[in-house]
Amino acid sequence: MNQNLLRLAKRREHLVEKAEAQRLALAQNVEVWSKPLTMADQGLNVLRYIRNHPIMIAGGGTAVLSMLRPSRFGKWFRRGWLAWQILQKLSNKSKP
Repeated sequence: MNQNLLRLAKRREHLVEKAEAQRLALAQNVEVWSKPLTMADQGLNVLRYIRNHPIMIAGGGTAVLSMLRPSRFGKWFRRGWLAWQILQKLSNKSKP
């Protein structure tokens, strides 16, 4: 029975070492993807914010456009209003 326990202890030690090596290899492989995944996550957060606060985004965009070129404000406002209406119609169609 001692031989069996000794064999199991050695196998366990080998498996623990193997698992540690695998964890290190995985950490090195994941580290390469850390920065791109962080940037993608930040982009998704921006999209979620825009989706949840469309009025604030539209108001801020309108303010910026009116400061930059007041003569073109009306044209951009009409385009924005049209885009807003299209998005509202599309979102209403997608809801069950």
